[in-house]
Amino acid sequence: QVHLTESGGGSVQSGGSLSLSCSASKSDHFSFCMGWFRQIPGNKREGVASIDDYGATDYAESVKGRFIISQDNATNTMYLQMNSLKPEDSATYYCAAQDDGPCETTMQGVWTRDVRAFGSWGQGTQVTVSS
Repeated sequence: QVHLTESGGGSVQSGGSLSLSCSASKSDHFSFCMGWFRQIPGNKREGVASIDDYGATDYAESVKGRFIISQDNATNTMYLQMNSLKPEDSATYYCAAQDDGPCETTMQGVWTRDVRAFGSWGQGTQVTVSS
């Protein structure tokens, strides 16, 4: 497993932007699938975006065109740039890393967004978007 630390959460008005960062304690997990998830109390944790070691990305339909996931292998840091934020984006955001393998996909090549595939998790950072 790898130790992950998120930063960059906060409060913003609808239409604003925030950037989240996830620092990893070691670099080898950047060879596997990494992702951002979010959760609001009482709901399941849902996948937001994923990135693999080739830099291929996938997004939940609700954030496509607004969020951008990226990673910097030189600094062991993953990012989530969130633009055009909406109140429904308010949640605790978690970064996560698989301990092995590429991002799991369906036969159609769509990321499964399965939380069970990820063995390492950050502590979460709160994002609040006001209307």
